[in-house]
Amino acid sequence: MTMKVPIDGLEDLPGHYIRRLQQIAVGIFMDEMADMNVTPVQFALLFAASQETGLDQRTLAGRIGLDTSTIGAVIDRLESRELIERNVSPDDKRVRLLSVTPAGKKLLQAVMPAMLRAQERMLAPLPKADRSRFMAMVKRIVEENNAWSRAAKEG
Repeated sequence: MTMKVPIDGLEDLPGHYIRRLQQIAVGIFMDEMADMNVTPVQFALLFAASQETGLDQRTLAGRIGLDTSTIGAVIDRLESRELIERNVSPDDKRVRLLSVTPAGKKLLQAVMPAMLRAQERMLAPLPKADRSRFMAMVKRIVEENNAWSRAAKEG
């Protein structure tokens, strides 16, 4: 007995295309960053940490929508490269506050043109007039479904 499926194929599923879009976004980002040794998650972490010095690991994870178990390993890698440092919080000795080092700030400045090129390449198939509408729709989908993320973004 064959089960009747209400779709013709994966092409009917938004989740399939969203997963594919994420793969493509990472591929384009990594292509642009080939000589820079920075992943999309590392860039997000460095950028967010550079915007507000002294964030703790948990708060930073919430800001970029990354689970707290994964962020520790990312920070470890960035710390070993001397791009970020952890300092003991004066208020709570168990908490480590993060700050981007001068080398981390220099790297962020160096990768910014490649990161911006990657964003442009991701949106290049769309007419320029449609790009802001597409971004508004993507943001709405993400924000309205944020609670379903395994690493829900805070704020």
